[in-house]
Amino acid sequence: MAKSKLHKLSDRGQSVWIDYLSRAMLETGKLEQMMREDAVVGVTTNPTIFQKAIAEGDAYDEQLRELVDEEADPKEVFLQLSARDVEAALELLAPVHEADAQDGFVSWEVDPRLAYDREGTFDEAMRLHAWIDRPNLYVKIPATKPGLGAIEDCIAHEKSINVTLIFSLLRYREVVEAYLRGLERLVASGGDPSKVHSVASFFVSRVDTEADKRLEAIGGKKALALRGKLAIANAKLAYEHFRQAFAGERWEFLDGKGATPQRCLWASTSTKNPEYRDVMYVEELIGPQTVNTMPEETIRAFQDHGEVRGDTVLDGVKKAHKLLDEITEVGVDYDDVTLTLELEGVQKFADSFEELLDGVRAKRGELATA
Repeated sequence: MAKSKLHKLSDRGQSVWIDYLSRAMLETGKLEQMMREDAVVGVTTNPTIFQKAIAEGDAYDEQLRELVDEEADPKEVFLQLSARDVEAALELLAPVHEADAQDGFVSWEVDPRLAYDREGTFDEAMRLHAWIDRPNLYVKIPATKPGLGAIEDCIAHEKSINVTLIFSLLRYREVVEAYLRGLERLVASGGDPSKVHSVASFFVSRVDTEADKRLEAIGGKKALALRGKLAIANAKLAYEHFRQAFAGERWEFLDGKGATPQRCLWASTSTKNPEYRDVMYVEELIGPQTVNTMPEETIRAFQDHGEVRGDTVLDGVKKAHKLLDEITEVGVDYDDVTLTLELEGVQKFADSFEELLDGVRAKRGELATA
């Protein structure tokens, strides 16, 4: 049987994850099918994703009925609902993780309202890891300034972390540093770094969405010619730093203790602008020791007409450096673009979480009076 395009992608050393989880896809066997047919070896979730999953249909009603009289706090109700899905997915992906310790992960996110609270984030991350004590669980922590400390502390406590909402190269360098310091603290305390893993989730398409809006406002041939280019350049420069950071004497010491690199994960890889090729954020960022977490429509599109042209994430790195200069020259403030995206990203997740809790309250009310 011929290999699918996503299996060919995996052969290049890039892991295919899906950015959605619901009870329906678990109970119907859809996730298992995608693992088999679409090379899916991991799952990421966030509050927006769970909000949609719980709002659609009645898949969660039975468990909600069980919880009506047991739990009044809607956040705790949500955690119990999502925990069941996460545990089922972790069980399904366990053989993947046993075969390759860097894959087979499912991500479960801390309350995004804690994004600027270092201690609150750390405490919640440790709580989630204690709740589902499995080696293939990632807890997601946003890469805010306070989040960096919580990330380092979690790694130092031998907990695997998916660092999410990364937009800027500076913040990415700080994320890598937090991971390395956490590993060094773990080793110094006698811990086993081979048991802890991490990915750094770089959000891709949103960068173009924000930059393009500013380029179009500036107008002119030079500015407009730069549309649709910053996101891929940004990711390629992040990968350049990945290769530098996980090499050399400092990393070799940790590697000798069993540590694994913090892989770059390309998130938000669906194309928002219909004028752009719908798989460009996959095709242009293929490379070893990376992850691409895709929505189902991108998985389908790539299987249909995606091209695996080699390690494209290594191509055009000099041009990527030049592009950042050109973006600045036409009047787009890169630092402001990425800061805006971070602030908006955290707020969107927090808003989705509030909507999710409102949905849980409404569902509980309906079932309590039924």
